[in-house]
Amino acid sequence: SNFIRHILRSYPDYSIVNFDKLTYAGNLDNLKDIEENAGYQFVKGDICDPDAVGQALQGVDAIVNFAAETHVDRSIVSAGSFVQTDVMGTYVLLEAVKRRNIKRYIQISTDEVYGSIGSGKFTDESPLSPNSPYAASKASGDLVVRSYFKTYGLPVIITRSSNNFGPYQYPEKFIPFFVTNALEGKKLPLYGDGKNVRDWIYVEDNCRALDVVLHKGREGEVYNIGGGCEKQNLEIVKVILKDLGLGEDMVQYVKDRPGHDRRYALDSSKVEKLGWKPSYDFDTAVQKTIAWYKDNQLWWKKTKDKQAEFKSFEKEWYTSRM
Repeated sequence: SNFIRHILRSYPDYSIVNFDKLTYAGNLDNLKDIEENAGYQFVKGDICDPDAVGQALQGVDAIVNFAAETHVDRSIVSAGSFVQTDVMGTYVLLEAVKRRNIKRYIQISTDEVYGSIGSGKFTDESPLSPNSPYAASKASGDLVVRSYFKTYGLPVIITRSSNNFGPYQYPEKFIPFFVTNALEGKKLPLYGDGKNVRDWIYVEDNCRALDVVLHKGREGEVYNIGGGCEKQNLEIVKVILKDLGLGEDMVQYVKDRPGHDRRYALDSSKVEKLGWKPSYDFDTAVQKTIAWYKDNQLWWKKTKDKQAEFKSFEKEWYTSRM
């Protein structure tokens, strides 16, 4: 939703088809403010359905594939849907690109395909070493994309971003999960010792990077997109609690996640050579994010309360780590 807003704001003459299955995390409220925009069209459909994909692609000349199952904890509980969407869905889209002469295809991937790194940074040439079913499904999709470039010469590009945060992020993700729990007076369950390190990037910076790759990227390439902002999970929790005026007694240490990567870090020099660099510092961006969730409690409360699947998953998640 943030990317769609960015593109419509930056290119008023563009038209966008938002093709979405509307699974548990899909929410039409995310784009309610632009649903009447003449350049925007929503189509409900599944990227694993070739017929639906074909219908949606009429008149389309570029695909940006954000569609994916993305939550690591869910992939540990049930990996099948991740393989279906992240691998088979990618295959269906690539077949459509091949048949319809689509001019550009961007595969949105993740730094998690590289696994964990003790020191230094992953480059786009680092070997893939995924450690969770989610990361494995994304790595598999990336390899299918690569093969369609090598075999068929399709105009594909892969981007691998670090941890995003910002407005409209579904509240199962780390920052919105902890912010909304804190606002509800619930404990903040922190894996292991809380010292796992992630490279954080504000969603608007990521959108600008994807924009640059879409328009300037070289076919067949992989572009890492990192915020250059490494933080331990415990550091993030302390920032959230301090901003909300709460004490660290809200933190509840829980059993670590199986296959939990210790550290991610990306070398973003290739995309920076295209003219991009992050514009938000972490402190400013996280304050904006926390403020958004404070000011939009109806949005996330509706999401948490209405989605029985979320509540069931949350209960299972807590129980398995006590």
